[in-house]
Amino acid sequence: MKIKGAHLANNKDAVIDLVFEIANKLRGPYRPPQYRKVMLPMTVLRRLDLLLQPTKDAVIAEYKKLEAQGLEGDALHKVLARKAAKGRRQPLYNVSSFTFEKMLGDPPNIATNLVSFINGFSENARRIFERFEFEAEIEKLDKSNRLFLIVKEFTDPKIKLHPDDLDNADMGDVFEELVRRFNEQANEEAGDHFTPREVIRLMAHLVYTDEEDVYKPGIVRTIYDPTCGTGGMLSVSEDVIKSQNDQAHLELFGQEYNAESWAICCSDMLIKDEAVDNIVFDDTLTDDGHRDRRFHYMLANPPFGVEWKPQEDAVKKEHDELGFAGRFGPGLPAIRDGATLFLMHMMSKMHPSPEHGGEGSKIAVVFNGSPLFNGDPGPSESNVRRWIIENDWLDAIVALPDQLFYNTGILTYIWIVSNRKPEHRRGKVQLIDASRHFVKMTKSKGDKRNRIAGTEDGDPDQIGDIARLYGDYEDGATARVLVKDGNTEEWEDRVCCRIFDNHEFGYLRITVERPLRLNFQLSEERLSRVSEETAFQNLAKSKKKFGSEAYNAEVSAGEAHQADIMAALKAGVGDQLFKNRDEFSDHIDGLLSDVLPKVPSNISKAIVSALSERDPSANICFKDAKKTKIEPDSELRDVELVPLPENAPAKLPIDYDRKADNSKLLELVRDHCEDYLAREVTPYVEDAWIDHSKTKVGYEFPINRHFYVYKPPRELEAIEADINALEKDILAQLKKVVS
Repeated sequence: MKIKGAHLANNKDAVIDLVFEIANKLRGPYRPPQYRKVMLPMTVLRRLDLLLQPTKDAVIAEYKKLEAQGLEGDALHKVLARKAAKGRRQPLYNVSSFTFEKMLGDPPNIATNLVSFINGFSENARRIFERFEFEAEIEKLDKSNRLFLIVKEFTDPKIKLHPDDLDNADMGDVFEELVRRFNEQANEEAGDHFTPREVIRLMAHLVYTDEEDVYKPGIVRTIYDPTCGTGGMLSVSEDVIKSQNDQAHLELFGQEYNAESWAICCSDMLIKDEAVDNIVFDDTLTDDGHRDRRFHYMLANPPFGVEWKPQEDAVKKEHDELGFAGRFGPGLPAIRDGATLFLMHMMSKMHPSPEHGGEGSKIAVVFNGSPLFNGDPGPSESNVRRWIIENDWLDAIVALPDQLFYNTGILTYIWIVSNRKPEHRRGKVQLIDASRHFVKMTKSKGDKRNRIAGTEDGDPDQIGDIARLYGDYEDGATARVLVKDGNTEEWEDRVCCRIFDNHEFGYLRITVERPLRLNFQLSEERLSRVSEETAFQNLAKSKKKFGSEAYNAEVSAGEAHQADIMAALKAGVGDQLFKNRDEFSDHIDGLLSDVLPKVPSNISKAIVSALSERDPSANICFKDAKKTKIEPDSELRDVELVPLPENAPAKLPIDYDRKADNSKLLELVRDHCEDYLAREVTPYVEDAWIDHSKTKVGYEFPINRHFYVYKPPRELEAIEADINALEKDILAQLKKVVS
């Protein structure tokens, strides 16, 4: 088995290099970013050609015989499918007389024959090449005299694409690497990334840890990926289960809106005898291709940091009209990153929990750091986190190493979500720091410089170690990891697992106010500010038609009014400093009493405001005449995040809507917030108070904070010694240059 595995691995690398070498022969008619339009469908086409060759002659003979008898439609389709391969559930055959080798024997007609060859496939295979839009490329290749050359190169026995030479797992790796290289040439955005196979294997191991039922012979289970791409999540998940239970009956489902990725995924499914119809071609957020289905397991890697503006209308409509009866009930994320929309979509497809008479479901999804903490309290990512916690669905979050993905080096995280958590996990969330579980790659691939090692090539089983941390479920569990400090690396035992109660991720955002205190003075310096006030400037403006007699009259009257006001104020200029707003307002009203027409109250207030300055020794300003409502100072306003009280209920008494009544919530947490104020705030600013009407509930998952290890800075003497040594070295080098 080891020899065969090594052979397949070597062949995988050889195929990748050979296909890329062939791609370079397209230079001229094609630019490098366009090579994929030819190379990906040709790779699929040659693989299918090799797969079907053993029964091809028998299928053609049967086809001619049945066609002569007048058999057509589904009946003909079923007979040919059985003739091509006994026992297959999904039909796959080709009734054209051509193979790659035969097409090379007729160079002048190779384009027509290649189209005929594609049209000879069963319908499910033909749809794949329609999504590739390959006929247009055939015409272009033929006109540029490249078609014969490319077909000839793919016919070379060195390119071993038959499933016996390259199994489906390795074929997936081939497509992954080809797509990565072509994306690199096309300078694709960082958000349009592809999931490394070791990350998928880790996700699968985490999802299926402690899943005893999935390893029972004859068990039927469904697996779904709403952003399935080329199908890596589905294939690896299937392999993980089948490697331990080859009698499991697994149905794979997915959805993908990139035509090329969909075609690659479906070709892989077809070769494996999986239902191609289970892979829907459409935008998951706007058109749910599996609207009425529920799934046992779901895995996904939604795009990182990609805005959902194109889907905004459809998503908002579903949110507004259906609420929790739809997919996006809790709230919508910021338009710049729609990752949590996919998680809500997946959670809407969970089977009912065992408590509600169902089997429940389990989800693994890869995110960047944004969904951990983005969004203010309310209908945003925060409410999505709240919804997950209050339903006790979040099982674990695993922090991954950086530089793990091909097109981005950012930190990523795997979320494990389940509505059938075992008893010992209920009411809790497990955090795992696997950010140091990696080995450096000998050769980087794009931004990918690290990989999580498995057991291959004698590497440590880091995937197994992370899965064991998850399965052992031990708070404070440690792992031996390589820690880099400056230019040195040391192996250390670090805490890599923490377990928290659900409520520890919630917080109250309270608004702490302080009173507005102002002094006032009618001085020459402050008087110049009056003309800058909007209300004062509006006196000399008109809504009448510009340039009309009425317009000019209103503007002139306003300017005269402004001049009267300024003259009255200048008459009162002095050094007196007022520290009470009401007294100063009365003083200003007295100065302006002779200014006609009467000065509107908003002008008076604007003048008082212009002549004010903040003064902590001044009297408090009030909103009302009875002096019962203190006016807060917006510049002194502060926001504090207060942990939820330990006795908080699992579900807080406040709706998810932005305009929700939070009176019941305030009854529950008012004393808790006031205790915080008395303990943490008023000892330092005694006039502070909480505006409880602004209290909000938020949730965040600060995983990195919980694993932070403080390292004190080096002693000053050691730093000074290093500096002195560097200075001596520089001086020595300079002396050499001078001499």
